[in-house]
Amino acid sequence: MTTSKPDRQVLEQIHSPADLRALPRERVDEVAQAIRAEIVENVSKTGGHLASSLGAVELITAIHYVFDTPADRLCLDVGHQGYAHKMLTGRRGGFGEIGKDGGIGKFLRRHESEHDAFGAGHAGTSISAALGMARAFEHQGRDQCAIAFIGDGGMTAGMAFEALNHAGGLRQKNLVVVLNDNEMSISPNVGAMSSYLSRKLSAPMVRRMKHWAKDFLGSMPGDMVHWAQKAEESLKVFFSPGLLFEALGFKYVGPIQGHRTDIVLETFENVREMLRAGDGPILVHALTAKGYGYEPAQNDPFKYHGVGKFEIESGKFPPSKPGPPKYQRVFANTLIDLAKEDDRIVAITAAMSDGTSLDLFQKAFPSRFYDVGIAEQHAVTFAAGLAAEGMKPVAAIYSTFLQRAYDQVVHDVCVQNLDVTLAMDRAGLVGADGATHQGMYDIAYLRTLPNIVVMAPKDENELQHMVRTAIAYDGPAAVRYPRGAGFGVPMDPDAKTLPIGQAELLRDGDDAAIMAYGTCVHDAMDAANDLAGDGVSVAVLNARFVKPLDEERIVALARKVGAVVTVEEHAGMGGFGSAVLEALARADVQVPVRCLAIPDELMEHGDPDAQRAAIGLDAAGIARAVKGMTGA
Repeated sequence: MTTSKPDRQVLEQIHSPADLRALPRERVDEVAQAIRAEIVENVSKTGGHLASSLGAVELITAIHYVFDTPADRLCLDVGHQGYAHKMLTGRRGGFGEIGKDGGIGKFLRRHESEHDAFGAGHAGTSISAALGMARAFEHQGRDQCAIAFIGDGGMTAGMAFEALNHAGGLRQKNLVVVLNDNEMSISPNVGAMSSYLSRKLSAPMVRRMKHWAKDFLGSMPGDMVHWAQKAEESLKVFFSPGLLFEALGFKYVGPIQGHRTDIVLETFENVREMLRAGDGPILVHALTAKGYGYEPAQNDPFKYHGVGKFEIESGKFPPSKPGPPKYQRVFANTLIDLAKEDDRIVAITAAMSDGTSLDLFQKAFPSRFYDVGIAEQHAVTFAAGLAAEGMKPVAAIYSTFLQRAYDQVVHDVCVQNLDVTLAMDRAGLVGADGATHQGMYDIAYLRTLPNIVVMAPKDENELQHMVRTAIAYDGPAAVRYPRGAGFGVPMDPDAKTLPIGQAELLRDGDDAAIMAYGTCVHDAMDAANDLAGDGVSVAVLNARFVKPLDEERIVALARKVGAVVTVEEHAGMGGFGSAVLEALARADVQVPVRCLAIPDELMEHGDPDAQRAAIGLDAAGIARAVKGMTGA
């Protein structure tokens, strides 16, 4: 089986949820199947988030059909579940350019559509945002509701439970949480019975009977109401896993079969009536299969979570071309080698074992590997606890996601000077994932902290040395490195420890100095070589460390030349260039300095090479900056 090929003509009629709602109810499933086929076809050509979006089709279609979106706000968690949402809200024609410069985003963006009620790139935010909106409607006297759509691991984020606890405490009557559960395994018989009971217990007649029974029992002496409530809770525990949500103050509906459009529509229609009766907040628990409807994705949802181009019939990807190793693999393989030498080393990831290549470490050392789910705060403090008892934890977390654990890095790791290594993957520009995922703030948010060592390699060979250096350092250490393949440089047979805080002079010169941090070093060398042909003598310094900074070498080099250019793939404010300027000011060195970095603006999705060229971070841009300063 590949995927069904329904008639997609029905989608030509839909440019907004209002158009969807104009269709007769019996055609909603036809719409859902057409959307599923369209998602598979589009993603096979462009790449993108496949399995997650396929699993959410019926639920999202039914939400837009039953509720009055966008007046009723739909907050999608993460956003990679949202391709059906984008297609139903006027963006179906933009999928050919998704994630490309000027095209629609892979995630949700408020400025892209009025239907994107809240921007979403990171997980666990939907319930908090929807609760805020629901509360605002109440303050403003507006008769609207807010729906949080969360799933695909988002409920592993502690923030989601903080929001559930708050919403339940507020008894927020205009809030619905839809839990898209594609991991829980419930036997078919129990699942079918529970689905049946949930739909029937949410029906208007049954709700009226429950209220009548409560009033009747309340008029009788003794503890009849108490015992009736106990019996109802026992029934719920027996038939469904909803006790936790009921304890948090939610009316629990579920689990329902999330791919049965008729069941989903009936449930949401009942939920809408429950809201009108003042029975919120409500949690709808839907069981789905990630990748549903496309067999390759359903059989291997991890592989087909985020994909490149593929062949629809077979599900096969084009053969990968041989090339340099990816930074992620160099990191993981180095960590595995070091773990063979030291049994104190453990690896931690926050739901990104495949993305960080720590799945390789897991296979080698299953008992020393921890995937904590989408819980970066917990990951960092868990690492701190391990380190407090003499272990050497390495937490591999994307730069953009480590932002979520900043307090833990400060309070639990750096203030206590604990031996935790932070491997910051996806540092710099990340391409199609766009603004929410750009790794462009980590230098600034880490270099101000006490005790920590912060470094970045110029290439994949230096990365293996920095991994060893970070783990060998007796205290907090962070290594940033980009997404994707390295430069193809020769790899040393063994990783070695680098001197902490020592830069590397790659080329000497007299007219100007290019001081580069991280993978920008290679473009700096190319620029210096080009400038040499024009008679400009340029030194190139591979900074290696932004903290501690090699101030002695930086100051000496700046005193020698007539101009300094710093280069980094990071936000300009507070980054490596700022650190160099501070060092020169402390030494009272007065030399012209130009800092090349990412400008103070959002960097949206696009081709990273083109973006680097546009902001002057490629070899040509660096050479132009040097020429402008030296008059060459």
